[in-house]
Amino acid sequence: MNYNYSKLLVKEDSRVVLSNFPTLEDGGYNKKSAKEEIKNNIKELKKFQEMFYADDRYSLLIILQARDAAGKDGVIRHVMSGINPQGCMVHSFKTPTKNELEHDYFWRHYRELPQRGMIEIFNRSHYENVLATKVNPQWILNERIPGYGSVDKIDQSFWDNRYESINAIEKHLYNNGMRILKFFLNISKEEQKQRFLDRINEPDKNWKFSSADLQARSQWDDYTAAYEEMLSKTSKQYAPWYVIPADKKFFTRVAVGEIILELFKSLDLHYPPAESPEILEKAKVRLENE
Repeated sequence: MNYNYSKLLVKEDSRVVLSNFPTLEDGGYNKKSAKEEIKNNIKELKKFQEMFYADDRYSLLIILQARDAAGKDGVIRHVMSGINPQGCMVHSFKTPTKNELEHDYFWRHYRELPQRGMIEIFNRSHYENVLATKVNPQWILNERIPGYGSVDKIDQSFWDNRYESINAIEKHLYNNGMRILKFFLNISKEEQKQRFLDRINEPDKNWKFSSADLQARSQWDDYTAAYEEMLSKTSKQYAPWYVIPADKKFFTRVAVGEIILELFKSLDLHYPPAESPEILEKAKVRLENE
């Protein structure tokens, strides 16, 4: 299939309105054809990941952000299933610990960034610091930032400074060989409701449901505004955001996999040069004569 994924790209300095991006999209696939496409993508990703690791010039940071039940874990499980674990890591960021709050908000994320040749997936990320905290600004007070001792001190300039800082850090990383892909999985409120109900109604899925999920759902409009501003302010050519339709899981997985493949293909990856033919021939003769 030749789906135009540029439709899902957030253009730099554009004003994002999430309702303009689809949630219910199949890209021309059905479950069967998507499964086959994902299988093919996994084979290609495996090939490129080996070359990426051997090339050892770049690293890759994949950021997944989404509302609850949008399918981040499923994307990681399906899209990256063929990747050699030696070359790929996944990190899920939860509520900051006491020790993490003793540092600036990016500190715990910086520690998990990938080294050259490696792929790192952030399941949630530093962007929670302009999403969850923007919807719940009282959480900022836990950071004890000078000059921000009360919620009424946290104004728009505070958030603009954070967007600017994140952009600067990501540009620095890009300039030093890291490639960054950012995916927002765009689920509809109706589909989220159904997935929550499935988790409640099916005993094997009960563990996936948390009553805290309903608190975030009750703040749906506030989160929508926070996502829109974050996407508008932080999608850059060096670190683009893609808004991926998430109501049909099979298309979500196809889309993320193919966008990652497009990046790999753009990097002119190659294996490092082998030793000279003469040295290889001598080694061969020596081994054969053992």
